[in-house]
Formats: sequence, C-alpha cells, structure tokens
Amino acid sequence: DWDGKIDFWSPLIIDHCRRRGSVCVNLQELNESFRRKGSVPLGLSTVLQSMIRSGKVQKESDFAANVDSGWLLWGVGLLLVRPLKWTLSALLGSGRVPLEESFVVIDLVKEKAAALLAAYRASPLATHSLLSFQELRALSSHICPDESSLCLALLQLQREKHVTVSLHEGEKLVKFSQAGQGRVSPVSEVDLGIYQLQRSEKLLEERVEALGQEAEKCKQQAKSLLKEGKKSQALRCLRGSKRVEKKADRLFAQLETVKGILDRIANSQTDRLVMQAYQAGVAALRISLKGVTVERAENLVDQIQELCDTQDEVNQTLASGALDSGEDSEELEEELKSLLEKAIPDNDVLPVVPTHPISPSRKTGILDADFVRSLPSVPDSSLGITDEELDRELSRLTVSDTGSFTCQNKPPNN
Repeated sequence: DWDGKIDFWSPLIIDHCRRRGSVCVNLQELNESFRRKGSVPLGLSTVLQSMIRSGKVQKESDFAANVDSGWLLWGVGLLLVRPLKWTLSALLGSGRVPLEESFVVIDLVKEKAAALLAAYRASPLATHSLLSFQELRALSSHICPDESSLCLALLQLQREKHVTVSLHEGEKLVKFSQAGQGRVSPVSEVDLGIYQLQRSEKLLEERVEALGQEAEKCKQQAKSLLKEGKKSQALRCLRGSKRVEKKADRLFAQLETVKGILDRIANSQTDRLVMQAYQAGVAALRISLKGVTVERAENLVDQIQELCDTQDEVNQTLASGALDSGEDSEELEEELKSLLEKAIPDNDVLPVVPTHPISPSRKTGILDADFVRSLPSVPDSSLGITDEELDRELSRLTVSDTGSFTCQNKPPNN
C-alpha cells in the first residue's frame, strides 16, 4: 500500500529531526541516517515530495519568501541562494529532489518558535524592549543549537507578529511582543534610546567592577612592597590605587545617573499605562452616562414621589372602606342580638336542674314525699307533646326496687 508507506515514513522523518534538535532536513542526510547494512531506503525522495505537497515541509526559499528588509540586512538572504539547484531542476523538468536541498519541517519550527518566546518571557531580559542577537543566542542555546535554527524560529515568530528585527549601527536587534500583547510594535526611537542606556549601564557596571579590582590589586601590591622594605615603590602603588578609586567613583556617579534615567523612564511608562487606563475609564463612563442629566434625574425623582403619594392615598382609601364595613357589621350583630332576645319567652321552657341529689323512697313503687317535693315544678307552658305520646311514654317507665327509673319494652301481646 503506497499511502501506508507514506504515512509510515512521514512521522518517522519528523521524529528523527526532533531527536536531533534540528528544524531542517535534506535527502542526503536522510539516506545516511536510515542506511542499514549498506543499503538506503528507496522512495525517500518521493516521501519528501509528498510531504511538500501536504505542507508538512517547505523549501527554505518559500519559507523565507516574506522576509522584510531587516532580514535582508541581516544576511539571511543566504537562505535564498541554497535552493538554486531545485529551481534549475524544476525549470528543466526534473522531478527529483536534489540531495543537498534543505527543507524546513513546519511543525518543528513552530515548536522552536513557541519555546523561544516562552524562554524570553521567563528570563530577566523580558524587561528589555530590545535584545542584541548575541544576547538572544546565549538565551536560546538550549533551544536552537545553531544560528540557522534560531533564524528560522525568528522568521516563524515574525509571521505570527511576535517578533520584529532591525539593524542599528551595524548591530542586529530583536524586539519581542510583551505578554498580553496581540502583536509586536515596530522599533521606535524610544526603544533605541532605552537600549543604548541599558547598554551604557552594563558597560559602566563592568568598568566600575574592573576598576575596583584594579584598585584592590594596587593596595595588595603596596602592602607586599612595604613588607619588602620598598617604601617608595609602595607609595607609588598606593597613589595609583587612589587614582583608580577616584576614576571608579566618577564612573559610579555616571552609572547612578544612568540608572536614575532608566527608573524615570520605567515610571513614565507606568504613568502612561495609568493614563491610558484613566482615559479608557472616562470614555466608558461617558458612554454609560450618555443622556443622563441633572434635570432628568430630578424629574424622575419628582415622578417617583408623586407615584408614592398616590399609592399612599389609595391605601388610606382602602383602609377607610374596610373600617366602614366593620361598623356596619357591628350594627347588624347588635340588631340580630336584639331580635334573639325578643324571641325568647319570659318563663323557661325547661325546668331548673336540681342542685341536690335525689333521694328516692325505700319502698318499692311508692314515692317519698321529700322526693316529690324535691322535684321541680311542672312547667306551665306546653312542651309540644300530645297526651297520647305522654301516655305511651309513661307506660314504658317503671320504677326499680332501688328507686331508680328503668326503661324497658313492653312484652309482646300473646
């Protein structure tokens, strides 16, 4: 299966380049790397052509086609000279890949570019707006093993708008985008001025340190000469030490001046950021308060107060209506009570309940006189019961031996 072979060799070639730490590959190197028992794999040229068509690798000339004048001044244009054989072979109609033609592995150069940007932002040099190429080489030595890999990684970062390059007084300079920025800004005169001050600061620090060591060396030499009894020579060494110390003091004062200027510049940049934040806040506040005036606010407050007063009046009206309905109900209850009093007769319908216990007669069937007197008086008013009903009820009542009344049913007639 031809597609299966392409799918096998393509990731194998990329992994081989990743292990070597390189971002470029050529056919001759692949033949030597995959040689087994004196034989090289057939079809590697076809695999490279397939990777070119799929965009996994790219000729250096095509990769560096969008370079600006800064790169050309750097001398990176040498990359454009190497693929001359490929161009001639393409014009002559040859489909073979030249052995020494170099190709850029796109995935690997993107990995190198991301690692380089992360290394810069994590280093102390991240506070510097501009870096020299020598400083960048020292910073990326563990990422890009050679200058060619570093240039290709910088080209990729330039495509991603994270890097811009320039040439100032014969010195190659690189500017990275800061964290939080979507793209890098062009190199300005301010950047160049800050870079020169930082370079002067570094040179002054090195010079002051060297003069301090020289002064200390003169003092030690004066002590040695004094021990040997060479007093005049010791005095000359001591005078030389004093001159070196005075020179170091002057340079140290200049160094403090440069540091003060850099501090002021840093503070001014912070102030500029604060001013930008203030301006953004004012613009946002102006937009949010658009159409809001004092007269409109007072009008709204008056309307709210008017509505509150109206609501209070409505509540009072509803409350007064509820009180009136309560008074009407009280009058109705009093009238109903008077009607009930008129309907009740003067004499009680039911007899008064006795307050002392009833003592029935001991004789069976004979009522005791005291018991009779203790009974309540017979009511005068009619209870609504007919005589026939009373006779039937009386016939059902019998008096027990103990004097209590017992209700029993009449035996059925035979």
